Amino acid sequence: MKVDLLAFTAITPTALEVLEYQRGTAAADHLAELGGRECYQSFHRPNPKTSDNEDYLKHILEIDHTSIMEHSSATFRLTEVSRNLLVELTRHRHLSFSVQSQRYVDESYGKMIIPPDIMGDASLSGLVEKIDHFHQDAKILYDEIVDTMMKEGYKRKQARQAARAVLTGGHETRIVVTGNIRAWRHVIHMRFSEHADVEICEMAKQILGHLRVIAPNQVQDISDDPRS
Repeated sequence: MKVDLLAFTAITPTALEVLEYQRGTAAADHLAELGGRECYQSFHRPNPKTSDNEDYLKHILEIDHTSIMEHSSATFRLTEVSRNLLVELTRHRHLSFSVQSQRYVDESYGKMIIPPDIMGDASLSGLVEKIDHFHQDAKILYDEIVDTMMKEGYKRKQARQAARAVLTGGHETRIVVTGNIRAWRHVIHMRFSEHADVEICEMAKQILGHLRVIAPNQVQDISDDPRS
């Protein structure tokens, strides 16, 4: 699995004029603080206990005023992930998705994403081999359906959309997904857990790692241990 950061919120010089910039503060964290201080016109940072960006956002997290974390966003590209992961991820309705099309893309080149919990257990190595064989047979049938339908005069798109029926949920896909920081926090709270599917838990872990760089003070309350 690869989770690549494609884009994230930047701030303009105006944002630095409205609220004095504190050296070392991430743009997304500065913007969240600016949004919060707009509510109370406290740009002069009157309270010493929350005058620092990290302390301010810590207080915001404590009182659950996390709507200000919707002002910043992050976009990721997910590759070497399964369609099963896509099904789970799309349940998070505040995210925006662009997904590899199975109607236009030749899926005979796609690989099977073996469930990480099977891959991580040496005693289940025999299952991995059986899954690989099953996937190869499915791709052979996929090619047969496409070739046969195209010979019968169907367009390539029509043939591929029919052939995708034999592909499993473990078939590889690629996704570009965008969400605001509040939405990503929800994904991490729900999916970075020992009770979550192993594959999506790994995705959440990698996303958390990126957020620790681009919006560290907005995820300061989240543990690196999925068991907590």
